[in-house]
Amino acid sequence: MTLSILLACSWFVLANILAMMPSKRRHWPQAWVLITIGIPILGYVVYEHGPWLGLLIMAGAMSMLRWPVIHLLRRVKKMVRRHDGTA
Repeated sequence: MTLSILLACSWFVLANILAMMPSKRRHWPQAWVLITIGIPILGYVVYEHGPWLGLLIMAGAMSMLRWPVIHLLRRVKKMVRRHDGTA
């Protein structure tokens, strides 16, 4: 097993452990830490194994961190609507 896959697997284990811990802030600080750590790991996986495995790892990470992705998509949708309304 390569180092990049080992790091990605340990990221998933860390994400599961953080998800099980109680949080009054609804896990947003943990999500930002996971995103900050996960982006370089994802780049390393893509570098070592190519884009297809990178897409698979990214899909798994997006399923773990679905609320930041949902909020990002809502924000992009709102920006597109504003842009279309002014044009």
